[in-house]
Amino acid sequence: MSATLRPQLRELRGTPWHPHRGFETVTYIIDGIFDHQDSNGGGGTITNGDTQWMTAGAGLLHIEAPPEQLVMSGGLFHGLQLWVNLPKKDKMMSPRYQDIRGGQVRLLTSPDGGALLRVIAGELDGHEGPGITHTPITMIHATLAPGAEITLPWREDFNGLAYVLAGRGAVGAERRPVHLGQTAVFGAGSALTVRADEKQDSHTPDLEVVLLGGQPIREPMAHYGPFVMNTRAELQQAFEDFQKGRLGTIPAVHGMSEGGM
Repeated sequence: MSATLRPQLRELRGTPWHPHRGFETVTYIIDGIFDHQDSNGGGGTITNGDTQWMTAGAGLLHIEAPPEQLVMSGGLFHGLQLWVNLPKKDKMMSPRYQDIRGGQVRLLTSPDGGALLRVIAGELDGHEGPGITHTPITMIHATLAPGAEITLPWREDFNGLAYVLAGRGAVGAERRPVHLGQTAVFGAGSALTVRADEKQDSHTPDLEVVLLGGQPIREPMAHYGPFVMNTRAELQQAFEDFQKGRLGTIPAVHGMSEGGM
């Protein structure tokens, strides 16, 4: 599994129509509202706890932005976007769109009630999330109360990382400190340990982390702009296909402008 984190906590803005090929975008919104539409007919609105899992595959155009009324009234959104690589055999598959609502995720708690786990994709100790993936991947949003600690079983053939969305804590048996905006990469093993500090900031009552892991693809990767392929020649072909309109066209009637609103 190969993924790039694109955390988003900023003034509201969107993107114009743009192309993708060869990977998946996974947009997880914790607070706020976000609209999405693509040239393949997929799209929708996501809000607190929802996820848009878009498989670009052979290619499409898409646009994403907060609703116009939210932009006009002002505000922030809090979420993150993952770019998840596809294996070579799936890079040119037909595009696919998954709309995962917050109420669909598998909710788990630690035995002492100090941690809430939202399994968005993959499997945790026999509990499966709703997200459908092309390589084995696990994605979990965990909330830990001050002083709480969790040790989760983890597949030994998976890599593993923890990205801190809010708060302060520690990871691993050595309790390496982590805080907002940091990513911890775990070494080999069959478990992940995360602990929340006893004292958190006044505006951040809990430790919020996204736990990610997957089976490494172990293939060459060529990445430039909105395309993730295996070779430079495939990147050049993707740009040529986009320029010639082969990745789709902007719908004649759509609810968002080319400026992203």
